Amino acid sequence: MEFKREEFLRAVEGCLSAEFATDLERANKKELYNAVSKALMEQIYPDWEASGRSEKKRCAYFSAEFLMGRAIFSNLLNLGVLDDVTGALASVGEDLKQFEEVEDAALGNGGLGRLAACYLESAASKRLPLDGYGIRYRYGLFRQTFRDGYQHEEGDDWLRWGDPWSVRVERDAVEVRFADQTVRAVPYDMPIFGYRNNVVNTLRLWSAEPVQAFDFASFNEMRGENKAADNFNATKITDVLYPNDNTMVGKILRLRQQYFMVSASLQDVVRKLKARGKDLRELPRSYVFQLNDTHPVLAIPELLRILQEEGLSFDEAFAVCGQAFNFTNHTIMAEALEKWDALALSDLLPGVYEQIVAVQQRLESEAPADGRYYIIRDNVVHMANLAIYVCAKVNGVAEIHTNILKTDIFRDWYELYPEKFVNITNGITPRRWLLLNNPALAAIIDGKIGTDWHTDLKALKKLKPFIPDILGDFKRVKGENKAKLAAYIKEHEGVDIPPHFIFDVQVKRLHEYKRQMLNALSILYFYHKIKSGEMTDFPPTAFIFGAKAAPGYYNAKAIIKFINEIARLVNSDEEVAPYMRVVFVQNYNVSYAEKIVCAADVSEQISMAGMEASGTGNMKFMLNGTVTLGTLDGANVEICEEAGRNNNYIFGATVEEVAAIKRFYSPREIVEQDPALKRAVETLVDGTFPDEKGMLRKLHESLLTVHNPDRYLVLFDFNDYVRVKEELLRDFGSDAYYTKCLMNVCSAGKFSADRSVNDYARLIWKIR
Repeated sequence: MEFKREEFLRAVEGCLSAEFATDLERANKKELYNAVSKALMEQIYPDWEASGRSEKKRCAYFSAEFLMGRAIFSNLLNLGVLDDVTGALASVGEDLKQFEEVEDAALGNGGLGRLAACYLESAASKRLPLDGYGIRYRYGLFRQTFRDGYQHEEGDDWLRWGDPWSVRVERDAVEVRFADQTVRAVPYDMPIFGYRNNVVNTLRLWSAEPVQAFDFASFNEMRGENKAADNFNATKITDVLYPNDNTMVGKILRLRQQYFMVSASLQDVVRKLKARGKDLRELPRSYVFQLNDTHPVLAIPELLRILQEEGLSFDEAFAVCGQAFNFTNHTIMAEALEKWDALALSDLLPGVYEQIVAVQQRLESEAPADGRYYIIRDNVVHMANLAIYVCAKVNGVAEIHTNILKTDIFRDWYELYPEKFVNITNGITPRRWLLLNNPALAAIIDGKIGTDWHTDLKALKKLKPFIPDILGDFKRVKGENKAKLAAYIKEHEGVDIPPHFIFDVQVKRLHEYKRQMLNALSILYFYHKIKSGEMTDFPPTAFIFGAKAAPGYYNAKAIIKFINEIARLVNSDEEVAPYMRVVFVQNYNVSYAEKIVCAADVSEQISMAGMEASGTGNMKFMLNGTVTLGTLDGANVEICEEAGRNNNYIFGATVEEVAAIKRFYSPREIVEQDPALKRAVETLVDGTFPDEKGMLRKLHESLLTVHNPDRYLVLFDFNDYVRVKEELLRDFGSDAYYTKCLMNVCSAGKFSADRSVNDYARLIWKIR
């Protein structure tokens, strides 16, 4: 877009006066943020409208999560006006950096939602016609604070800053019907800007509202509380991302959310096709649907239902679905492959359940009758099986993950439909995760190889011959980023981290398989060695954690408590202060990640091999020049293939070894044979830390005494982990170490979301 400073400032002034009855001189941050954003929205509307007018075949990306983060800076970057807007505001005495206080749009839980956000941006940047469909949660992923070391959850009111980057499209509202209620689905459209190419795709998020918000007759008869209850039951569908499903009430609410999203989205697509006079039997020529994990799989029976209502036979509708739908699997964990109680589903969505039964009958007529192939079994509906049977393609998200799907998790289905299974390794957008969050490093790269890498990340390999020349500049930039992060942590967490310390970082969703526990035990191991005098040359290191635990996940919340107690112990010990700091940052989100990934020295990617489907945090750290300390799991395998295993630090049992180890493994025996490890483990129960709720004792039991103890081989991998971590810490600071960091930067090309969406477009979506 062509930026005109005076015109822009006039638009900002106009918005301030019309909407807030103020001006540039008196506006507060919130008012100015909304005015700046809306002024830009006015300028981009022609491009947005033109992009949506195209009748090319489009992909509709269905996802329960879109972890977009803060929009304004990335939007300005992609529009090519970041410097222009910065200068325009500076000319009237305003600083663009003040908008760093704007809340993230935390409409996602972790990697799955952030991946969806990266794919939207990359698709627009590569001129691919792709639109996102999801839910406009009133409260996103909870806001996290710590009280006495325990996680405390509060509502994440991201809308308190306004939502200037979304447009309510009342004319496209539809009704979604459940057995016991009907609600309105109202779309809010968010523009997704391609990188400096005038392409604007759309993320359409649905908000649930009552069909009739106010009933005058009920109010007049003083029965208004009945209508208020109806309104609440409607709006609560989109109130909160992932309500706690430890109860049946919570499970049913999740089911409502998922159906609400897919029904509204499919009605929207069908309406558009009918308006263009399209035969719905030819729907796959105009649209393809990508189901991002099992959350949107109800879209399959819902489209079957809609198409039959429109006059198609079941066989015709099934043929459409078999061509239009595709499924991405993000996990091998059985509990994450969604299953629904058949009675609950049939009670809430009888028409949808009827279609699932029909699909089951079709499967029974086609598949071998040996009991291996089913969608409904023992009154449980298996959503992954439904997706695999109907969808045209099923993809894993890293080579090792896809191989596990083929040989283990979905082995029987792979034998029946080998042509359906493909691999598409995840990726990240280089614009947000290097250009925006690490501009100093980006400038160094631009100065040596130009700017082609902005849209073709593989061009970074051209940087390899220049590594010796830029080592000094790289160290300087890394040091500056560490100083900024240290200052931010001091301000927001109250922990003082000297910038010259090694920044050892583990930030990701809190789950036992990700093994934050392994990292925590190693800190205690080093702490005790330093205290006893056995370790006198420990390199000064700050261990930085960031993660949220699901509100109903007891052991994950216990691990947070354990790490916070370790932090309290270490940080209050003056004897250890020259060697160690520990901090668990609160409310880890996209904006915090942008500050962390460019400052980290060590990227901890330490899940038990075979558990992490891919990971994308590992890619963000790699792109910013951080070595990986990790297992051969997920995309770590491909990172080592691209950058060289010798340029990263790998430890632990492999996927092939894990199953054999579990057959003979005795965690108690390992602990008894290692006094240093035992001492760290026993802090969970020996009174070292307060445990009034018994949470730490439960962690101890999970490692040593429950059935199938130490399920994720924390204790088995401990010694190898400590060995490799010590090797890494000793290497730190040398030119050889920083060369490894830069080799990772140069080798990050494969992990661009641009490459990922091009793979999807070529192998699955067949869009251009």
